[in-house]
Amino acid sequence: MTSLPSPAIDLSADEARRIALRAQGFLGAPDRRSGVRGVLRHLGAVQLDTISVLARSHELIPYARLGAVGRDTVEAAYWTETHAFEYWSHAACILPIEEWPHFAFRRRAYRTRPQWHHDLPSGAYDQVIKQLRAEGPLTATELGGAKNKGEWWDWSESKIAVERALMYGEVVCTERRSWKRVYDLAERAVPDALLHDDLDDAECLRRLVRLAGEALGVGTRADIADYHRLKGEQFDAVVAESGLVPVTVQGWDKPAWADPKALETTPRGRHRTTLLSPFDSLIWERARTERIFGFTHRLEAYVPKPKRIHGYFAMPLLSGGKLLGRVDPAREGSTLVARQVSLDSPKAVAPMAQALLEAASWVGCDAVRVERVDRPELTADLVRALT
Repeated sequence: MTSLPSPAIDLSADEARRIALRAQGFLGAPDRRSGVRGVLRHLGAVQLDTISVLARSHELIPYARLGAVGRDTVEAAYWTETHAFEYWSHAACILPIEEWPHFAFRRRAYRTRPQWHHDLPSGAYDQVIKQLRAEGPLTATELGGAKNKGEWWDWSESKIAVERALMYGEVVCTERRSWKRVYDLAERAVPDALLHDDLDDAECLRRLVRLAGEALGVGTRADIADYHRLKGEQFDAVVAESGLVPVTVQGWDKPAWADPKALETTPRGRHRTTLLSPFDSLIWERARTERIFGFTHRLEAYVPKPKRIHGYFAMPLLSGGKLLGRVDPAREGSTLVARQVSLDSPKAVAPMAQALLEAASWVGCDAVRVERVDRPELTADLVRALT
């Protein structure tokens, strides 16, 4: 690890929290003119996930920042032709099309990867490319079927081939159709000016570190590297040239870096009150969430039901720039069901009610039902606030 310059800027924990909130779009007036596309470009990556409770996570991300944006509007904004693509970033993410050149380092790594979980049958790769060239954008099903008759990971030859082509960068996922990836040739889906692997690995990493720092506002080595799932040593190799500024943050026991533009003005403005997807980039990293908000959260969807503490898809409540509780929501017809509500204090009752009512309206529900509150003495207050 290279020696670090001595930070010249000291931030309080509160300043760092407010910088992070503003950088992620939760402090100040929402940029409604730029809309969903603006959110995507600002964040640089929006994670996809199969779970859908109130809505899918990639819909919840702009909703949390902009308010009740129409769900059809969200999908159209993401998947407009040559506007975005799906690739492996923090996880499977929607990325602005402008980021295509920055992932050349990852495409090169995949092309030279010595071993894969699935064997690629001879001729399958060329057949998929040929079919896409002849027929245009297709799902794996349309390419010949996504799976064999075994378990879910028992992919068909065409699915193995097209996913390999996706990793290599010869094929692009341009949208999701009924949650199936739609594949097209990169030569058609990516604008000519961006369709290149000209940037060397160091330049790709430098740009991604800078962009991650801008999206986070301020972060540690682990915070910033985790944004696009870079290795620590990759971060170390380029941070000095990234343009990020070394800072110290009160209460943080590790070095930190900040976006210099984020340090130019004091973060001010109205705080958003909303429910957050567990896959929101504000709270991607559990250690960062604990450090900034003093809030411990993890997704329990994959935890056996008897061992869950807060519920299947518990969504943290953000209000006043703090995380004040969480709710595990569900839908029954036109009713939003708060299956389990966790409140840090009586002061969280009103913002939780506000967030639940807004979310219910957004997904077309006209009522909210509370099933359980972790602090039973607050149940009546919450129910009253919802009426």
